[in-house]
Order: sequence, then structure tokens, then C-alpha cells
Amino acid sequence: MWLFVLFVTVPIIEIALFIQIGGEIGLLSTLGIVIATAFLGTYLVRKQGLSALSQLKNNVETLENPIAPLAHGILILLAGALLLTPGFFTDAVGFSLLVPNIRIWLFERVKQRILHSQNGFSFTHARTGGAKHSSQNGKRHASGTTIEGVYEELAPKNDP
Repeated sequence: MWLFVLFVTVPIIEIALFIQIGGEIGLLSTLGIVIATAFLGTYLVRKQGLSALSQLKNNVETLENPIAPLAHGILILLAGALLLTPGFFTDAVGFSLLVPNIRIWLFERVKQRILHSQNGFSFTHARTGGAKHSSQNGKRHASGTTIEGVYEELAPKNDP
């Protein structure tokens, strides 16, 4: 339902802003601003996207959690799509997503929402290569911390 509301309200907001701003500054100035924001947005998205990709690569190489740079990359990609969409409202939202502190704030909100919805969630990986892989998620303890674990059952070594 919220997606339907979004697809209806955003174009209405954009049309209203085009009429209002176009009436104030004129057609050519309005078109110039729309084209300029598309070029500026493309430049900024490319620059920040490459930075996020570099951070993601670094996290993967050092075996650190890659979720944060991946989330930043997704939000930068969304910003790029919004900046390429003609309109003042979508440009404002797109440029706001290029501000790192706003991305961090959004990421934290989504992360908290996911953590709150995972109560009791667990999963098991499929067997691969004859070894059992398992992951346990969501075990809550009195301290409020989550303990996660992964184990592999390997064939015993033949010691002489």
C-alpha cells in the first residue's frame, strides 16, 4: 500500500513544484537546473560510489563485516536513480542521500528494525563438500548480547 501511495504522491509533488518554480524563474531556467542537477548528481554518485566500492573491497579482504559499505553503496545507487529522475523533490531526496551522516542514520534505523524483527530467527546452511555447516542466530542471554557461532564437522586426521 505504501508503494502505491509513493507512486501517486511523488509525481503530484513534482508536477506542483515544476509549475510553481517554473512560474517563478521561467522554463529555460527550470530546465537548466534539472539538467545541471543530473550532471552534478552523476559526478557525485560516481565519486562516492567508487569510494563505497573501495571500502567494501577493503572489508572483504580484511574479513571485516561488509554490510555497512554495502548499505552505503545501495543508498548511493538509490541517490543516483533519484538524481537522474527529473524533478526538484527527487533531486532533494537524492542529494540528501549523498550526505554520509544521513546514510549512516538511515542504515542505523534499518538495522535496528531488522534486529527487532529477528526474534527467534535461525537458519542452517546446506551441506557442502561432506562437511556440516551450521549457524545459530538469535540466542539471547541475560546480558542482552547475541552469541553467534559457526562450526564445521571434519573427518578425523589419521595420526601415526
